[in-house]
Amino acid sequence: MPEIDGTALDADLKILEEAALEAGDLALTYFGRDPETWFKGNKSPVSEADIAVDHFLADKLRSARPDYGWLSEETADDPVRLKHERVFIVDPIDGTRAFLAGGDEWTVSIAVVENGRPTAGAVYCPRRKEMFLARKGGGTRLNQTEISVSSKGETAGARLTGPYSIVANKGVQAAGFEAQDVLRSLAYRLAMVACGRADVGAARGGPSDWDLAAADLLVQEAGGKLTDLSGRSLKYNQPKTRHPALVAAPEQLVGPVCTVLGRLVG
Repeated sequence: MPEIDGTALDADLKILEEAALEAGDLALTYFGRDPETWFKGNKSPVSEADIAVDHFLADKLRSARPDYGWLSEETADDPVRLKHERVFIVDPIDGTRAFLAGGDEWTVSIAVVENGRPTAGAVYCPRRKEMFLARKGGGTRLNQTEISVSSKGETAGARLTGPYSIVANKGVQAAGFEAQDVLRSLAYRLAMVACGRADVGAARGGPSDWDLAAADLLVQEAGGKLTDLSGRSLKYNQPKTRHPALVAAPEQLVGPVCTVLGRLVG
């Protein structure tokens, strides 16, 4: 296995951190001010704030690393990204519904992906002033303090965060999970697993690379795993960017959780 170039990854992570902070500040200038909003083909909302943040991040990140590819929720996909060894994967505002509704759990999510896996990631929650950072081989930090997933080893009593259709599922409840708040930013939901506030994070089928790449690394470097319901890790910057139903949990809990959720909501 090749050695990790920590210096290069630290430099990438610093760029992500600065960009996420500035992007969060920009998003806040639209927050609570009824930004112009419309719906995309999949009926998900997008606002002028999403587009402004996307343009800002594209300018800042691509000028800093012109040799990296680009994949963002709010930029038309260009297959040339598949030719790049390293790619920025970006969600300018993850949790746009929460943003538009005045919620505080929306995030800016940015990752660098190399050969299909994230090597640096930042998930920033501006309203809560929480900056989650991770780089490959370097652990995960929340506001500069190292964090880790929980030590939970069984589903009974495990704190589960996910969409309402999962946390309210009677079979999930019967398995002994304790439902947590429904968080409309998937990246933030997974960050809750990384810092141990939740034992398990779940997602229905359909999330895209930009929802997941940065948070995947947060969970991994905090001692956990993000997998599909068969226990397989995810690959990013592929021709198709969508993924099946997923779970994030401490490594020792992934198998039991996949067994339960695979039977109930897979």
